[in-house]
Amino acid sequence: MSIKIKEISIHNKELINQILSRAKNDLTEAMDIVVPILNEVKQTGDKAILNYTKKFDSVELKNFRYDTSKLEANISGDIKTALEKAKSNIREFHKHQLKTTNEFEVSGNRLGIKYTAIESAAVYAPGGKALYPSSVLMGAIPAKIAGVKKLSLITPPSKDGSLNPVLLYAAQISGVDTIYTIGGAQGIGALAYGTETVEKAEFIVGPGNRFVTAAKTYLAGIGQIGIESPAGPSEVLIIADEFANPNWVACDLLSQAEHGEDSVAILVTDSMKLAKVVSEEIDKALNTRTKRKEMKQKAIEDNSYILVFPNIDEGIEFSNLYAPEHLEIMTKNYNSDFEKIVHAGSVFLGNYSPVAMGDYISGTNHVLPTAGGSRIYSSLGVDTFLKRVTFQEINKKSLKELYPFVKVLSDVEGLDEEHGNSVYVRTLE
Repeated sequence: MSIKIKEISIHNKELINQILSRAKNDLTEAMDIVVPILNEVKQTGDKAILNYTKKFDSVELKNFRYDTSKLEANISGDIKTALEKAKSNIREFHKHQLKTTNEFEVSGNRLGIKYTAIESAAVYAPGGKALYPSSVLMGAIPAKIAGVKKLSLITPPSKDGSLNPVLLYAAQISGVDTIYTIGGAQGIGALAYGTETVEKAEFIVGPGNRFVTAAKTYLAGIGQIGIESPAGPSEVLIIADEFANPNWVACDLLSQAEHGEDSVAILVTDSMKLAKVVSEEIDKALNTRTKRKEMKQKAIEDNSYILVFPNIDEGIEFSNLYAPEHLEIMTKNYNSDFEKIVHAGSVFLGNYSPVAMGDYISGTNHVLPTAGGSRIYSSLGVDTFLKRVTFQEINKKSLKELYPFVKVLSDVEGLDEEHGNSVYVRTLE
């Protein structure tokens, strides 16, 4: 059998911890490579971009900046229709996330929250093993709803240095102003620092390889850019009971394995019968659906599990510990089981909700926290591009009433001479 089947209990701490300690996308080695690249881009701008693109992508760039309003995307009608439908659903879902100014009274004073958009942002769309126009929509649409004024797309160049027309169309319909055909750390660095050709962006979102992730993480760490969350290998965890369709479960595990050799696919169940049939279905599929077979098989064999717990509740407890990027619940009582979930990037409920629906068309965002990040991060959304500005208007009566508390607290902190006094002088009026 190609996937590991393990009988397990939530009390088996050693095995639980072994599975929880999945690769956290250690960026140490990548950082050693990435930081010098970023520094060179900062110092030499376009020259570094051209040199590193030739070195890593084997492409000699002549032009790498495109104005989306001056180009026409020559693609088939069915692709346009699919992208338009995806855009419509993504926009419909995300518009409900928009926040408005809110004000209220506290101790007689007018306090409130005002939301303002980040002014410039960029979306990274990966290249290499696959083409991801869906990632363009997922990053750009919530940014535009939030009110981002300047929005760019960065993506690795085609082998001939040209711009892919499908990505161009996705960018055009989602509000992207400028496209840069630069990949990797050099692309992230160009956006972070700005060059002769590349306009600086304040915020960068979107998945990429470990060098892209290392570049984003480093630059965010030094305060040069903002990012949505660090990204690692993609993952799915499926909670299923005896009522689930084993073929569908196997398909969903393999659809995650299709992302790359480092992807993770886990089935959590209370049925050994289901576990065995799912394993058989995976083997059968690997032998009959052979596109990307080596990639899928390595992900299944090296990183994936079928975990058989005594009951579904223990499986749910494990899922909350694991905090998966994608969580499917294919149980008889999936709605009540969902109520027990506290950590997950995005959840897919019932037998007819495969992850692929969220990847492309349902409307939720597919840029999600990985490697347990959903314990502290949320999916990319409109609020990713919004800043929360608090405000207050203190009235004279309240200032006098609250001053005694300010005096005590400023005394405690040793700041009474100026902090405390700035309030006290106003009580004398």
